[in-house]
Amino acid sequence: MAVLTGVLGLGGGVSVEAPAPALTLHRAPAVGPGVSAALRGLPAGVRTGLLVVDLTSGGPLDTLAPDTPLIPASVTKLVTAAGVLADRGGAGGWWSTELTVPAAQVGRARVDSVTLRGSGDPTLEATRGPYSVRALAAQAYARGLRQVQRVRVADQVLEAGAWAGEPIDVPMTGLRLAGWHDRPPATAAQAHRALGAVLISELRRAGVKVASEDVGSVPVTPPPAAPPRTDDAGTPLPPDVLIPVARRPEQGIASVRSASPAVVLAATLRPSDNLRAEELLATLARRPAAPGRSEDALSRERAALRRAHVDLSGVVLHDGSGLDRRNRLTPRALVGLLRAQYDVPYPVPGTAGLPPALYAARHTAFAELLPQAGTGESVPAHDGRGGTLAGRLVGSGLDVRAKTGTLPGVSALAGYVTARSGHVLAFAVIMNGPEDTPILTLRAVQDDLVRALAATH
Repeated sequence: MAVLTGVLGLGGGVSVEAPAPALTLHRAPAVGPGVSAALRGLPAGVRTGLLVVDLTSGGPLDTLAPDTPLIPASVTKLVTAAGVLADRGGAGGWWSTELTVPAAQVGRARVDSVTLRGSGDPTLEATRGPYSVRALAAQAYARGLRQVQRVRVADQVLEAGAWAGEPIDVPMTGLRLAGWHDRPPATAAQAHRALGAVLISELRRAGVKVASEDVGSVPVTPPPAAPPRTDDAGTPLPPDVLIPVARRPEQGIASVRSASPAVVLAATLRPSDNLRAEELLATLARRPAAPGRSEDALSRERAALRRAHVDLSGVVLHDGSGLDRRNRLTPRALVGLLRAQYDVPYPVPGTAGLPPALYAARHTAFAELLPQAGTGESVPAHDGRGGTLAGRLVGSGLDVRAKTGTLPGVSALAGYVTARSGHVLAFAVIMNGPEDTPILTLRAVQDDLVRALAATH
């Protein structure tokens, strides 16, 4: 009687091959001697999950509780970045902001209102560069706009549950300015007034008269629908395909496009900027006909991970920054994300803020966004190329691009290292211990672990 051979893969399932005389199980390897020696430096009471995969051969190398859900801290930002890249169509994508006027007044020099509408991204400038309110106002003037009764701002507040009262208690609105990063408005009303004041000022600067200082709001309304029709006998007729002008949505008269999202993602991941991470999560929450909710953003993140075939078993997401201790990620999910991002090229023009020769000549922008270990920069804000890894693995000669994560009792590291063989390894290690666990000790163990991986493989 024939016996089936099963191969136990990374996902834990058994694939059926041709009949064979015996049943053989090939298990993912445990940690090697070098990694085991590094882990001996862990303090007592620290739970650790680890997974290492060779991205050249595709096989697992070292595993330790890879499916254990643990608090990930700021490595959660990897999920946020992947969600934003998926939403924008990769590093070659963009956000946009526009000015609109009532449909019946398109082309007129005098209009009742001008509305500022945007994508909620944190990169729109007030006055500097091509992606700015100033550039919008100049476009509107060039296209014949000369007088406005009042301005409006479509900056509906996103559902506040994920942000109000949390460690980052900043109102997330449908429009933001890059200049707010260091001193964000304390309330949505402040943000609304500030946006309106910038728009009024820039329209006037461009030569457009604005009659009122009041800043109007734009109610969230469903898309327009043709009014119902009946014949003389009252029988319903199909809707008229022509929607009356008065019922049509406002039309754009000026539009500007942001730089690649990779620019702001690098500025988020390298210094581990919590506010920017939450702002980026909020861009995924926006919906056209209703205020966005945090659940919408987190659901879109999970959907992006599923499309990338990331194993979401045990994964729990509550925010974009990783400050929430209720977040849970597994080393398997993180390595799955890293592998997916490594395999999908995101070519970026040289003017988009990334070096022309991307990581390992694979045009993998995701790896290039991460902190680079051992650069030795002494930058208090960690906003140099090395980011939060600048002072780690200095002098090691290793090419390590990885995201750090730190909370009381929590330390994590996930990213890429080029091994001695020349192969690129994706790795994720998460350590959870008592809140008084020495973080520097955990980081030292992680650095020893990375050295061992590079030397062994």
